[in-house]
Amino acid sequence: MKHDCQDLVRLFAICFETDYSTELIGGAAEPEYVPAGGQQGLHRVVFTRDYFRSALHEIAHWCVAGPERRLLPDFGYWYAPDGRTAAQQQAFESVEVKPQALEWLFCEAAGHPFRVSLDNLNGEATDSGPFKRSVVEQVQAYLHNGIPPRPARFIQELLSFYRSGEQLEAAAFRLDRL
Repeated sequence: MKHDCQDLVRLFAICFETDYSTELIGGAAEPEYVPAGGQQGLHRVVFTRDYFRSALHEIAHWCVAGPERRLLPDFGYWYAPDGRTAAQQQAFESVEVKPQALEWLFCEAAGHPFRVSLDNLNGEATDSGPFKRSVVEQVQAYLHNGIPPRPARFIQELLSFYRSGEQLEAAAFRLDRL
């Protein structure tokens, strides 16, 4: 199956451009979220180059952000680049559980491989096990308690486009798949 980022741009526009005045844009050296302002009429979710997973990850962050955070550059979050200390990594992981859980749901809906990302290749070594378990638990919580409306809408659009007639199965989201 071919995974083209331009398909994600179109699907995101179908779901959110009108209702949320937000567009998905690729081609950047680094991902970011830019709220609308001045001459710019739309909020922008910007993903890295033409990386499919980068687009899904940034969409996940946008889906987690509430209305107030969507008015702030990069949703008002700090970001320490690769090379984080163990304490910085723990803080990073605590805010990444929900976005990575949604990203996994998006990947599954699109039939695209998923791996958790610790995003800290040059930092202090940490045990990835607890983070992976937290992501699995969050996915299962979403599946059992309900996926919030924005990500649910996007998942349905992905399923319709990539896996017509199929649904997500809770059994697909297991620790041994990470």
